[in-house]
Amino acid sequence: MTPVMTNRIAIWIALLIVAALAVDGWMFGMEHLLFLARKFFVLLDWMAFWR
Repeated sequence: MTPVMTNRIAIWIALLIVAALAVDGWMFGMEHLLFLARKFFVLLDWMAFWR
């Protein structure tokens, strides 16, 4: 039997990620998440160059 990603599992994973980001933002602030988001967009731009 192969593992299957169902909609129910995907929703639970998404909720866990959102909850983890909310707790992280509440405890430590959002500055480092903004930094990571900016670096992610730089990475996307770099990857688009190689496309």
